[in-house]
Amino acid sequence: MKILVIDGQGGKMGAALTDQIKKNMPDAEVVAVGTNSLATSAMLRAGADAAATGENPVVVNCTWADVIVGPIGIILANALWGEITPKMAAAVSECVAKKILIPVNRCSVSVVGVQDKTLSEYVRDAVSMLKNMQ
Repeated sequence: MKILVIDGQGGKMGAALTDQIKKNMPDAEVVAVGTNSLATSAMLRAGADAAATGENPVVVNCTWADVIVGPIGIILANALWGEITPKMAAAVSECVAKKILIPVNRCSVSVVGVQDKTLSEYVRDAVSMLKNMQ
């Protein structure tokens, strides 16, 4: 399974996802794309097989991924405090890969019906969903 993890800001969520995916699904190929170098570095340290930074890597890597995992903002233009460009959001939204999105009630986006969970609980839920997709 080819998994694309996308994150921005400091990469905390992406790093936690990458770490847990690699621990629970060691045969999965995990490519991390950060919207900035700090996020990319965090995901590489967490065990990503490969990584890149910026808009074009998001667009290119969406074409081969089986699953895309990240914060819900990766499908919203100008989310993550402006780090998600309209082209990035379109690439993620329009690709055929399955998407597992973690709700984050920030950046002027609130998701109705979302449970109040910690990041660790959401990461566990996302990895569990990934494992069930195998």
